[in-house]
Amino acid sequence: MRFATLEVNGRQFVAAVSADGTQYCEASRLFPGFDGDMHALIERQPTMEGVTMPTDGLQPLAGVRICAPIPQPRRNIFCVGKNYHEHAKEFGRSGFDMSAGKGEDAPPAPVVFTKPASTVVGNGDDVLAFPEVTQQMDYEAELGVIIGRTARGISKAEALNHVWGYTIINDVTARDLQQKHRQWFIGKSLDTYCPMGPFIVTADEVDVGNLTVQCWINGELRQNANTSDLIFDVPTVIETLSAGMTLCAGDVIATGTPAGVGIGFKPPRFMKSGDEMKITIGNLGTLTNRVK
Repeated sequence: MRFATLEVNGRQFVAAVSADGTQYCEASRLFPGFDGDMHALIERQPTMEGVTMPTDGLQPLAGVRICAPIPQPRRNIFCVGKNYHEHAKEFGRSGFDMSAGKGEDAPPAPVVFTKPASTVVGNGDDVLAFPEVTQQMDYEAELGVIIGRTARGISKAEALNHVWGYTIINDVTARDLQQKHRQWFIGKSLDTYCPMGPFIVTADEVDVGNLTVQCWINGELRQNANTSDLIFDVPTVIETLSAGMTLCAGDVIATGTPAGVGIGFKPPRFMKSGDEMKITIGNLGTLTNRVK
């Protein structure tokens, strides 16, 4: 199933969305008495086994605002850098890689950083250019993982059993700030720098090891890869993060971006006001945002 956070007449609510993305019903219809946000739904229903979408009484999704599926994450978004083979190479060649192991074809262990929850915006929302702060705004199409069960010390063998679902994330980055500060937090953390959505598709409907990841900028296909090219797959990332650190239900993990980002071109092709970013990943839908 796929779920979204919708807004109608100023009221936000969680809804189940039809497979074709055209209709919805409020989550309270599936779970009588439920009146919480997406975090509350994940905590209440760590699995959607046996839950089905109604076939009658659905409302049209057209014209309804689709917010980020988790508009206010309770913790920072966990992010993995340099996690596709070809992207690790292009990033090393760019001259902007200030991390340990600069220029390596593949890091020996996952490179992890975070983005604050304040970066999150939804499908269709503007991403602010901040020209007074950065002149090197870049895009990064990424698969997002939503944790469904709170735990620590999760093994690779059990990792996917702790996943509630998957979404699309755009890990927008100010490359000049990333280089200036010699770490990634500030360059990744400007307001609106984490578009997310439009849906969370539950784990039972996603083949996470074989998802096509694509990103178009102003209609031009820039990124085109498959999650099979991940250096560290989703189970490995979950095992790494949870070793000595508790992952909580509702936590969001961005798993890295493939080759084709703006910094990888010669010369670099950074974003500017008016540009459109469109990302599609497998059966997760399409996330579209415009730079303002």
